[in-house]
Amino acid sequence: MTGTIFDIQRFSLHDGPGIRTTVFFKGCPLRCLWCHNPESVSPQPVLAFYRDRCVRCGACAKACPNGAHELRDDAHLLHRDRCRACGACAAVCPVRALELVGRNATVADVMAVVARDSAYYAESGGGVTVSGGEPLMQPAFLAALLQACRSKGYHTCVETAGFAQGKAVEALVELADCIFLDYKTGEAEAARNWIGQPCDRILRNLALICNRHTHVHLRCPIVPSVNDTDAHFQAIADLAARYPNIRQVELLPYHDTAKAKYERFGLPNPLTGIAVPDTEVKERWLARLAQLGCRKAVLG
Repeated sequence: MTGTIFDIQRFSLHDGPGIRTTVFFKGCPLRCLWCHNPESVSPQPVLAFYRDRCVRCGACAKACPNGAHELRDDAHLLHRDRCRACGACAAVCPVRALELVGRNATVADVMAVVARDSAYYAESGGGVTVSGGEPLMQPAFLAALLQACRSKGYHTCVETAGFAQGKAVEALVELADCIFLDYKTGEAEAARNWIGQPCDRILRNLALICNRHTHVHLRCPIVPSVNDTDAHFQAIADLAARYPNIRQVELLPYHDTAKAKYERFGLPNPLTGIAVPDTEVKERWLARLAQLGCRKAVLG
């Protein structure tokens, strides 16, 4: 059993209770305009170029079989239309200016890394979190990894946007100790414009998860001028009231820290010009939810 991952982050403190190891799955069916892990969207490996590290030694150009690297006197040009993400250039770069992001891994590979932090789980009440991308794009690998964690007694969390087949969601409900469920919008037109997929399947799976799983955190990205509307906050409050299994509502305010990532992967940043909300704005969001009867909300 193998899957595609792009990172394993040890000693993570913000992806569930206690000290955790977060495993990032590669591939996502959504195209959220505010995505902060753009390298996770494609299920295939992608090449990162840290331009500020490059010393223009030319090793990459010699190693690349497709002529993707062009060294000039004052610049290193990466022709991404020629790049096949084979990793030959990254393997020879002496300053790590090039990195191939995404690799196949077995459950045993992942568990070997996870085991290094097992003592911290016991002391802190932590465990393993699976994030992405979208973990439910690889349902068999996800199920196998969750079962392996359960056999070791590791607490598990899974972060999902809920756009998946029902059987994958049902398996998730049975195997994960905690589910972090994204809620971005419940409006059909907004979903098409902002996340690139219809929201009806997401809403069905949200109901399935919230009815059947006893420990759900609703995670709500809030983006100024996109979904910071009274109608959206009302919808969040309604969900929190309708489903007692939602233990907490986490507001995730928009930030622009992923800007460097878009440059690193040669991708256009779709949300340039959006203002990053300040503390006063964030507190106002919490206050509005409290007025609407939702007292489970916190800033994430």
